[in-house]
Amino acid sequence: MRLWPGKPYPLGATWDGEGVNFALFSENATAVELCLFDSPESAKESHRILVEERTDQVWHVYIPGLWPGQHYGYRVHGPYEPTAGHRFNPYKLLIDPYAKSIAGTIEWSDAMFGYQLGDPRADLSLDTRDNAGNIPKCVVVDQAFTWGGDSLLKTPWDKTVIYEVHVKGLTARHPDVPDHMRGTYSALTTPAVIDHLLALGVTAVELMPIQHFVRDKHLIDGGLTNYWGYNTIGFFSPDIRYAVSPVRGRHVREFKTMVKTLHSAGIEVILDVVYNHTAEGNQLGPTLCFRGIDNASYYRLVDEDKRHYMDYTGCGNTLNVTHPRTLQLIMDSLRYWVTDMHVDGFRFDLASALARELHAVDRLSAFFDILHQDPILSQVKLIAEPWDVGEGGYQVGNFPVGWAEWNGKYRDTIRRYIKGDGGQVAELAYRLTGSSDLYGMSGRRPYASINFITAHDGFTLRDLVSYDHKHNEANKEHNRDGTDDNASWNCGVEGPTQNAAVNLLRERQQRNFLTLLFLSQGVPMLCGGDEIGRTQEGNNNAYCQDNDISWFDWKLDHTQRHLLEFTQRLIAFRKRHPVLRRRRFFQGRRIRGSQVKDISWLKQDGKEMTDDDWNAGYSKSLALRLAGDAMAETDEKGRAIVDDTLLILINAHHAPLAFTLPAHRREIRWQPILDTSVSAGSEKLVTNLKGGGQYELEARSIAVLQLSGKQ
Repeated sequence: MRLWPGKPYPLGATWDGEGVNFALFSENATAVELCLFDSPESAKESHRILVEERTDQVWHVYIPGLWPGQHYGYRVHGPYEPTAGHRFNPYKLLIDPYAKSIAGTIEWSDAMFGYQLGDPRADLSLDTRDNAGNIPKCVVVDQAFTWGGDSLLKTPWDKTVIYEVHVKGLTARHPDVPDHMRGTYSALTTPAVIDHLLALGVTAVELMPIQHFVRDKHLIDGGLTNYWGYNTIGFFSPDIRYAVSPVRGRHVREFKTMVKTLHSAGIEVILDVVYNHTAEGNQLGPTLCFRGIDNASYYRLVDEDKRHYMDYTGCGNTLNVTHPRTLQLIMDSLRYWVTDMHVDGFRFDLASALARELHAVDRLSAFFDILHQDPILSQVKLIAEPWDVGEGGYQVGNFPVGWAEWNGKYRDTIRRYIKGDGGQVAELAYRLTGSSDLYGMSGRRPYASINFITAHDGFTLRDLVSYDHKHNEANKEHNRDGTDDNASWNCGVEGPTQNAAVNLLRERQQRNFLTLLFLSQGVPMLCGGDEIGRTQEGNNNAYCQDNDISWFDWKLDHTQRHLLEFTQRLIAFRKRHPVLRRRRFFQGRRIRGSQVKDISWLKQDGKEMTDDDWNAGYSKSLALRLAGDAMAETDEKGRAIVDDTLLILINAHHAPLAFTLPAHRREIRWQPILDTSVSAGSEKLVTNLKGGGQYELEARSIAVLQLSGKQ
């Protein structure tokens, strides 16, 4: 086999039409071997090539005549000195950190660990068993793809509606998706799925992790699996398990086809990415990739004892973003997904871990700096999960300009208020109007707030109003995992019931949550399946459930169909009214000579809230008037935006309330648009109501009215 020196860049395996260039970074290695395999199942390499060229700590070689579809891996030599931070073991075949395709999955055995299991010295001992037959192989891919005119959609934040969903969960049981396509990237291209997303009105799908991940050994041993995928090992490779065809990297093309199809429907693709840790765990974890290539460079190690890892993630390790090559890995990966795969944005899992320079979370960290100056990545959607498990890790409101955040305070406040807790009115006002207390002072906009009620992690919306406690017995941890994140009311009945009154109240509470979500300023994120009343039977930590617990059930009863129709109407209503998706915070004052303020907070009697009312904090009712003619905003052409004026009435009491409708002129009339006490029809929403009159709002209900008279 002929060998040429090759080049140190780009990292990974790159086919140029004549051969393949291989480049691997390792600062502390003493030798690197490139191993070629005839198939992903091969336990013995067909060629083992000593990589002799090294430039700027990158080992590289070029092999002419090699083609896409070639399987490969690395063996890296160096000291096995865990106490010094080094865990090199050439007996272990390693995954290329820059692999664009990874074929197959891990077949767990003791050989997957770099140390001798059961040895009294634990990870200090070197294991000499070969793991090549157990580890998935990397695949050289041809990146060519006919994108046509496809490009990033760049949907403005104020027009964005996000749908968080799992690729497999959405389609595994869909009756209108062909059997062989269910649970795959290709399933998301089918008319049934596209039609559902379009009818719903979402503008972006936020896919739970699709970068190649590892299914943990302890879960497999227990008859479970890692379903969610927050256990990444391949930051450039779409996971092969969501492919129709697993042959020689074809799933990369399937992923691209999915993105292109969604783009053609006007739907953005946002990836949930996990760069805070890897699947190799703590010092007792397997040797799969980074640990064996250069443990001391890729991971944050304890300064006083480099045998152990800094764990800000709760997953055993934390990537060392302070090392320039690790930071380069993340940035190269992000750029790859944007430029080569046409992804529109990212949601960063446990993003605070990426911002830790020494130990504290730093808003001026290198990670933020390099993202902001990058001409590609600074132009896509960047969403932070603004916390990790380390000290000082809760950073809601503290990410820099240019970032949006999962607003955990929004979730918690809305849940408490709908549940009926007292003392929530003042904070509720902030959350409904874009959380200016969190984002206004730093120059950020309302769309910095990603508003959500539920997400993959926790109860579904239906379960949130149906269970007072978690029921995670299927996870085989004696129901000790997860947290009781209940925000229902103490109905005295858990789970399915024949009690009609309880069921009606549960349905109403779901509508209440959805109504506030889509009437709030900021960017709404709907947890996939909540629109059809998806249940996980009380399991609020279904990370290990790749089965009917997690998969959507598309056999909808009339109640679920009504909920779907209600959600569709809500999203359509939001889209029609710019006053519900402002790009600037409300000022609370008259704008452009308008007779009314841009927003007014009203009590049940129709009078404006006073400081004493806000400070009292006991009220469970609130009304807000959004003046469409006082938005102080312009469109792309500089024209003033004028919208309808809306009145939102909220009653979290256990009893009905009569709200006095505001009127600054006698001829003003209000047209009821929506009332969550009405499940599907609009029979009570037909008559214009006179200003100064009253609107009877049922217990635990929300109503929306539109000004129909002169202003």
